[in-house]
Amino acid sequence: MPRTLGLIGSGMIGSSVARLAVAAGLEVVLSNSRGPETLAGLVAELGERARAATPAEAARAADLVVAAIPLKARDQLPAAALAGKTVLDTANYYPERDGHLAELDAGDLTSSALTQRCLADSHVVKAFNNITPHQLLTLARPAGAPDRSALPIAGDAPQARAEAARLLDLLGYDAVDLGPLADSWRSEPNTPVYIHPYLGETPAMNVEDFLRWTLQNPGIAVPAAQVGKLVEIAVRQPAGEARLPSAG
Repeated sequence: MPRTLGLIGSGMIGSSVARLAVAAGLEVVLSNSRGPETLAGLVAELGERARAATPAEAARAADLVVAAIPLKARDQLPAAALAGKTVLDTANYYPERDGHLAELDAGDLTSSALTQRCLADSHVVKAFNNITPHQLLTLARPAGAPDRSALPIAGDAPQARAEAARLLDLLGYDAVDLGPLADSWRSEPNTPVYIHPYLGETPAMNVEDFLRWTLQNPGIAVPAAQVGKLVEIAVRQPAGEARLPSAG
């Protein structure tokens, strides 16, 4: 099991993962693109198991790394420091934010496969990309709990997928293994397992209002069997039509 988790990107998803990791007894090294000093408040909130660093320092210090950054920032990942590491990629492709990428629009690649190209010496695993930040916190449950939820993962290296599954278990989730990165589209935007099963019926609203609304929603447990069915029935949609999380 990992003892130290590195976070590259400490926004909403990164912060939620960090909180779960500290609660599970892991050491956490946080980083972002703005500098360690900007993370002082979050580090103080998380306590003595957390510290801030640069992305390269977080990568080198960690047994396992979570990259919680927008897809458009993938080229900024410290590839040399991440060599040999398993990197959990939380990013989705949203053309309105990331700009249109021809290989993704055509379905020739998945977003995590594109990130894997940038991290040729690392093992990328798609994870944490199909759930909203607050529900990631509220739905976490210990192993064996009757209302435990599951999250899908995908990666080309079986050993890296196993590492990711062990981390999810430690943080409070079962893992549903989708196989290689070529199949990671099954958990991306426009698929049945993306966000809405964990929230239920969602009113139409803009992204900002949607995220505020999720803070009042405790979430809905989605067990592994249900996640398995949802990813199985997924039909690949044009990636160029993906939208930021909202119902509006």
